[in-house]
Amino acid sequence: MQITEIYRSIQGESSFAGLPCIFVRLTACNLRCLWCDSEYTFTGGQKMSPEEVEQEVLKLTPSGLVEFTGGEPMLQERELVPLMERLLARGYTLLLETSGERPLERVPRAVHKIVDVKCPGSGEGGTFRESNLHVLTRDDEVKFVLSDRADYEFAREFVRAHDLNSTVHDVIFSPVFARTPTSMRDTSNCQLDPLLLAQWILEDRLHVRLGLQLHKFIWEPATKGV
Repeated sequence: MQITEIYRSIQGESSFAGLPCIFVRLTACNLRCLWCDSEYTFTGGQKMSPEEVEQEVLKLTPSGLVEFTGGEPMLQERELVPLMERLLARGYTLLLETSGERPLERVPRAVHKIVDVKCPGSGEGGTFRESNLHVLTRDDEVKFVLSDRADYEFAREFVRAHDLNSTVHDVIFSPVFARTPTSMRDTSNCQLDPLLLAQWILEDRLHVRLGLQLHKFIWEPATKGV
């Protein structure tokens, strides 16, 4: 496996936000979102066997929450799925953050999938694999990262068209964060004002969660490994 980093921090972008979590960040991504905040994962990293990754997780915590993120973790599906199965057998709660562009059928049922459907403003709209909707369960989450009103309307109609409120645990609308943020730990770094997003959600009576990247309000936004 090609691994960018493994570290312990606070989960910041899902219904698990606020909980201590081990992050296993895999290297490489096949998408190039215009607002991506993890371009450093596209190349590099270090080669580790699944067993070495497992041992590193065990060193950091003997139990609890582990998230596989990237990059795009499902590009390394062959090694990742058996590793997930071993960690589940050890009693860990697992999260998988993915764009949903790759097939998700082989992901173990017990893994909580956080699927980021790309909006038009990302430059990667239309990459979501709609067949993945059939494998999502009430334990999974769908996230939309929004840069403007057009992205919001896309996400709103996607939620309605696919009746996501009835099929997944949570639907998250999250404003784009600046690619080159200031050191301010506040919403001034959000490309789409969360106040405006909140108003749209309330006006349309949507049953969605407004999500902020919690770690970017705890540490300086450009800090890596948190």
